[in-house]
Amino acid sequence: MNPLERYLPLVDDPDAFLAACDRSLPSVVRVNGIKATRDRVTDALEAEGVTFEPVDWHDELFRLPDRSPGTNWPYFHGWLHGQEEVSVLPGLALDPEPGERIWDACAAPGSKTTQIADAMDDEGTIVANDSNLGRLSALRHNTERLGITNAAVTNQDARNFSLKPLAFDEFDRSLVDVPCSCEGTCRKNPDVLDEWTLGHVEQIAGIQKSILTRAVQATKPGGTVVYSTCTFAPEENEAVLDHVLDAEDCELVELDLPLETRPGVTEWEDASFDESVRKAHRVYPHHNDTGGFFCAKLRVGEEVSA
Repeated sequence: MNPLERYLPLVDDPDAFLAACDRSLPSVVRVNGIKATRDRVTDALEAEGVTFEPVDWHDELFRLPDRSPGTNWPYFHGWLHGQEEVSVLPGLALDPEPGERIWDACAAPGSKTTQIADAMDDEGTIVANDSNLGRLSALRHNTERLGITNAAVTNQDARNFSLKPLAFDEFDRSLVDVPCSCEGTCRKNPDVLDEWTLGHVEQIAGIQKSILTRAVQATKPGGTVVYSTCTFAPEENEAVLDHVLDAEDCELVELDLPLETRPGVTEWEDASFDESVRKAHRVYPHHNDTGGFFCAKLRVGEEVSA
């Protein structure tokens, strides 16, 4: 069975959902404001004869219908970075400010880290962490190519991340874009559906709960934690939020996103979740011609400590 069929009760148009998931995903690039402006990028792409289409909901994104992102000189020189449209949503939700201390808990290969650095005008500190040592080379390469100087790369298990090596003891904001079953990426990587198992979903959900819990603990009272995945599975989305809401002093807050989305679900199979998970956002491929995604924003309470 196609694992996507288990989510048909959650979508408004099952046929359109399945058809969208079966189409290939356009290549998309994001303008890197640390090195170039939107106008400089468009002039360069036009001069090189690169066909591009502006993304209507985000001024700094362009679709490249005819080629892959890394085949033009503006990309090589760090003016552009390949990033799927929906993957910019967590950075927008995080809304970082210059000078803040940010934790990107699962940062490699660095698309969201570099987006956050751009939003911060490369000021402040981003601790870009990943537990996979092999992926850190891509993270470091991307930060260097894009001219990022405010990111410190660390290699820890985010579930028990230690702040002791750092010069501070809490973060202003944390991004938790966790490893997941990746069903929402099937338009660019159809193999994820062939490799999908319910056992993997259930196993990785436990890891996700631990990482999000640690992020809440490591973020200052009143600070922001953004949780995101590229899966449709409620076990990895609403169930993770429900667990952390029960275990830690935090709350979900309203979040405006510039795409058509659906609210989080409060019931799935035999499980029910906190009503506030409706404040989370589900992104389905047939609504915006994108990949699938899930994004939620939490505020840390006063009783949480690092």
